[in-house]
Amino acid sequence: MKIKNIAVAAFLLLSALEGNAQVQKQNKADKEYAHLAYIDAIDTYEKVANKGYKNEEMFQRLGNAYYFNGELVKAVKWYNELFEMNKEQEPEYLYRYAQTLKAVGEYAKADEILKAFHNKINSDKRGILFENNKNYLEQINVNSGRFEIKEAGINSTQTDYGSAFLDNKLVFASARDTGGIAKKKFKWTNKSFTNLYRAELAPDGTVGKPERFEKKINSKFNESTPVFTKDGKTMYFTRNNFLGGKRKRDDQRNTLLKLYKADFVNGKWTNIIELPFNSDQYSTAHPALSSDEKKLFFASDMPGTLGQSDLYSVTINGDNTFGKPENLGSAINTEGRETFPFISAENELYFASDGRPGLGGLDVYVSQMNSDGTFTTVQNVGAPVNGKQDDFAFIIDSKTRNGFFSSNREGGVGNDDIYKFAETRKLTCEQTLSGTIVDSENNAPLDNAKVVLLDEEFKTINEATTNADGTYSFKVDCNKKYHVRTIKENYETKEIPVTTKETAGKTEVAVPLEKRIKPIDVGTDLAKTLNIPIIYFDLDKSTITKQAAFELEKIIAVMQQYPKIKIDVRSHTDSRQTAKYNLDLSNRRAKSTMQWLIKSGINKNRLTGKGYGESQLVNKCADNVPCTEAEHQLNRRSEFIIVSME
Repeated sequence: MKIKNIAVAAFLLLSALEGNAQVQKQNKADKEYAHLAYIDAIDTYEKVANKGYKNEEMFQRLGNAYYFNGELVKAVKWYNELFEMNKEQEPEYLYRYAQTLKAVGEYAKADEILKAFHNKINSDKRGILFENNKNYLEQINVNSGRFEIKEAGINSTQTDYGSAFLDNKLVFASARDTGGIAKKKFKWTNKSFTNLYRAELAPDGTVGKPERFEKKINSKFNESTPVFTKDGKTMYFTRNNFLGGKRKRDDQRNTLLKLYKADFVNGKWTNIIELPFNSDQYSTAHPALSSDEKKLFFASDMPGTLGQSDLYSVTINGDNTFGKPENLGSAINTEGRETFPFISAENELYFASDGRPGLGGLDVYVSQMNSDGTFTTVQNVGAPVNGKQDDFAFIIDSKTRNGFFSSNREGGVGNDDIYKFAETRKLTCEQTLSGTIVDSENNAPLDNAKVVLLDEEFKTINEATTNADGTYSFKVDCNKKYHVRTIKENYETKEIPVTTKETAGKTEVAVPLEKRIKPIDVGTDLAKTLNIPIIYFDLDKSTITKQAAFELEKIIAVMQQYPKIKIDVRSHTDSRQTAKYNLDLSNRRAKSTMQWLIKSGINKNRLTGKGYGESQLVNKCADNVPCTEAEHQLNRRSEFIIVSME
């Protein structure tokens, strides 16, 4: 397509511009569990914490347990402990901490935490447009089939493109009757150019016979892509660098593209001036007006452009003055070409780009402009507007949802043709956020679990209850941050952050829940039930470390809750050193553990213990087998087996 090649006289297209789960009390009379006992994990943590032990994960869980139930005054105690222990927490904890601080009247401190929260999330860039997106064709297919298109009926055998609405008329660029010949390979010369034409738009959608636009606007060089104010009194358009009979060139002797403005006075277009941010050294082209007509959007390759051509906006001050052009940024622009912007009455930004995954050449994309100047996810409008060739210059009437676009697709009348369309279904970017809630121990699906969908500021949006197969589903927006909070009786409440994908489709989030009310019986290993790390002895040591003491407090809490429980302490080592040395070491560790428990108030008659050395390894790391330190550590463990509950 000629209009996207870099050439001296060809036109803008030629200039690379185209172109709340609560703690459950055990019901000891419950017949279904008559022979079992249960441990409340949160209650156990709190008993341990109240003895002065500090553990980051424990404080997180305790704070969350109260926060999710709305008990902010209780939660602040544990969040205070958490941040005193480690100020570097995930953004979610900063937000929760600030809210709990406000609950106790500490507003100044809460503001400090909120500031830190915002700083953290603002620096967390998650939105890469498209990296390793293998299913882009599938995503485009979701957006396709929303248009009925036809050839506009105004095309010539030459080039026709870049239309605009003016009252009940369509104004467009055409190379017809200009004396130039469009070669098959689009090798244009300075004698080939486009002028503006207009045609009546009938109520039934048909387009009348084209006629030349005013001679004052058309020159011996290229004119294209006009846009008009709603009152029809001002137009902006693109032309080669030619005004007042004078043609200007850049340092390489090329005649580039510029934006011009004209006024409609006494039935004539006059007062043609070039816009002040033009330059002889770079091109500006394809103007578009914001819906309030306070900003002008355009394409340019001016200094600061991210790619070959970018989209910019500039404030219209009035009295022929304008603000400083601003690049729309990486949310819109790529290393490729972004060009032909159009702003609908609903503040939709349509534009053409070859820098995004598409169907071929320039594709038409759309993004909703927010009131703060930001943009929503850019979406490909899909087929049949987009195809294998170049598709661009998309305009739409927001009331009728009818419009026009240009394309050099096969089967056209000329080189580039104008097509009309009727949009049968508006484009929305919707994701299905779904998943399965399962038991973390056995991966069994959990039914009747409450799933709460929250926004980025933790405000509840929707709620659901899992089906018999443990599944849930929500309809959400694309490329947006959410939190999925899951609540299930006898399980710990869990919350997972999620950012939905940029394009329509599915985002799956499975949530494994850990039992909070855990059954115990003879044979239960309390180390596994209480999630006690299997490693808390240093290499060749049998001394109870500070971390080991924290973990052993959990054992004490359970034994105090059930005074008749008897425990067998079993100690294991890795395979390094001799078998005799390891057996002796494990016996010392078992004895050291029992002595610590007895010293902490557990009757010695409730404890037995033995060392097993390296005789019960949990992996391959036997003598002379190469293993990592982490693999060896898995074998240095203690087990706390319930041998009696009576």
